[in-house]
Amino acid sequence: MTSWLIDRFLRRTDVQSGEGRARAGNLAGIVGIVCNVLLFLGKFTAGTLSGSMAISADAFNNLSDAGSSVMSLLGFVLGAKKADPEHPFGHARYEYLAGMAVCVMIMAIGLNLAKEGLLKILHPTMLEFGWLPVTVMLTSILVKLWMSGFNRRMGELIGSDTLKATAADSRNDCLSTGAVLVSTILCEITGFMIIDGIMALAVALFILYSGYGLLKDALDPLLGRSPDPELVRLIEKTVMSYPKVQGMHDLLIHDYGPGNQFASFHVELGEDLSALEAHDLIDHIERDFWKQQHLQVVIHHDPIEASDSETGKLKAYILEVLEQYDPRLTIHDLRLYPEENHIDVLFDLLLPAGYEKDPDEALNYLVEKLKEKNRAYICAIKIDQSYI
Repeated sequence: MTSWLIDRFLRRTDVQSGEGRARAGNLAGIVGIVCNVLLFLGKFTAGTLSGSMAISADAFNNLSDAGSSVMSLLGFVLGAKKADPEHPFGHARYEYLAGMAVCVMIMAIGLNLAKEGLLKILHPTMLEFGWLPVTVMLTSILVKLWMSGFNRRMGELIGSDTLKATAADSRNDCLSTGAVLVSTILCEITGFMIIDGIMALAVALFILYSGYGLLKDALDPLLGRSPDPELVRLIEKTVMSYPKVQGMHDLLIHDYGPGNQFASFHVELGEDLSALEAHDLIDHIERDFWKQQHLQVVIHHDPIEASDSETGKLKAYILEVLEQYDPRLTIHDLRLYPEENHIDVLFDLLLPAGYEKDPDEALNYLVEKLKEKNRAYICAIKIDQSYI
């Protein structure tokens, strides 16, 4: 079924383009709405006829999933809007905002079901056991297993964390529905109707837990989470593959929504390259990133001296000193400016994000070591932070 839907609705579509990605997201959203609404109707009917609060709770879980699909669909539709003067970076972050709205709705439903489950525990009622509820539960498990696989494949196809999370949610729904099925059978076998309320409360707590996890996932990119390590490695590997590039630093990646990222960094090129040669190489790198990864990059040129120069030797010395002090620290943009009675030493000291030590201690340590090497050194060190 998954292959048929992809072939039927996404044939000859470039899913990596903005339009193709929106089309794939719309398909996933519509499928989610249809399946979850049908499951809600079936479970709610079965829960009403049997008097099972657990089945009704699971039905509303499916209703919240349908709402999640609606918001996801809305996020893809709005996120596909073209950039405008007020939003020059596009509207792709609508997908993140839609995810937040879904999470709030899921947690609100979870709180309401938890209240109903507690009332059912305090005031249990008899259930009407029948094969209809059992059949509905088994059907729901099979449908949710298929939806999990469908959303996972669609998420991998377009690189959507939202759809991958939806796939995990569908997989978890299989577990919660299985638990409801077990409670229905246990109530019939044991006669302890309180089991229904306990299982309803458990399902509600599971919904709340899932909602919290999804809310965190939706908030992270808006708060500025660390970029994907695989993307960082890809950028570094690609940049260093150009023969004349000797290094790179100050990588920044800005996320304006799925498939809409911007990056900036410094490249270190030999000082023997002319300004025109360096500019031509940088333009070439920027064009390649756009063509191959659809990533908009801005590159700053840092000319560096040869390793056997005085600057190159001093850089090797500083890195050796830092290796002994704290291997996580490094430097870049080292320059020497000889004056009449001293030598100005300028560079950036790069700290990892969340560095727990006092940066001034590292700075003072470096100044002391450089003074030991040459009393004429006057240091001007800038504290910098890594954002990857």
